[in-house]
Amino acid sequence: MRLSVSAGKTAGAALMAFVLGGFAGLNPLAAQSLDEIIAQNGCADCDLRLRELRELDLKGADFQETVLREADLKEANLPEGNFKDADLRRAEMERIKIPKGDFSNASMRGVDLEKAILSDSLFPEADLRNADLNETDLSGADFSNADLRNASLIRSTAPGAVFHRAKMDNVDLERTDLTGADFSRSRLKFSDLDRVVARNANFEAADLSGVRLSSADLSGASLRHADLSGALLRHTKLAGADLSNVTGLSMDRVIGACGDAQTKLPDGFTLKPCQ
Repeated sequence: MRLSVSAGKTAGAALMAFVLGGFAGLNPLAAQSLDEIIAQNGCADCDLRLRELRELDLKGADFQETVLREADLKEANLPEGNFKDADLRRAEMERIKIPKGDFSNASMRGVDLEKAILSDSLFPEADLRNADLNETDLSGADFSNADLRNASLIRSTAPGAVFHRAKMDNVDLERTDLTGADFSRSRLKFSDLDRVVARNANFEAADLSGVRLSSADLSGASLRHADLSGALLRHTKLAGADLSNVTGLSMDRVIGACGDAQTKLPDGFTLKPCQ
């Protein structure tokens, strides 16, 4: 079959566009301009990797299934944003504001969320391994079944946050406010909980093996059925805490901790009274 010259040129142009698009790794929505993203209040299922989106200001924006890998979203204001199933690996999101956002099942390994506002946001099943969440507002956020291994949450604020069944091995929670947080059945092996405020927090049936709780406040916390093998409780406040049926706790690793008449301890354990 013979092609006309014009048809051949058209086919060649189409082929070239396809090849260039393939090499760039972009989908048809990748070329959305910033004005278009603003006009349509987001860009679901787009490829926006490496894009400069700093200080973007949208409410309820839709970025579901969007690739934002290594994008720059610093100081953006995106309350109630939808990031379900999005790819945010290594994205720069310092000081971003996304209260009541939805990051369900998002890929966020290595994301930088330092000093972000993520209160009441949803992270179930999200992958946040190696994430930077230092000094971040996580009040009331839900991390159920999320993967936070090797993440850093130093000096974060997370009262009422839910970490039920989360994977949190080697997480740094130093000086974090965890008042009333739920860590039931979570895995916190070898994590750093020095100086945390975890009053009335729930650690029931959690794996706390190898954790360090130095100068921490666990007043009123429940640790029933938790695994404390190799854990260090140094100068930890346990007033009103419930350590019923904990396993692996060694008295020689409970150093300078204190309790009160309401503290429930395993048989044979004693604590000095809290001042």
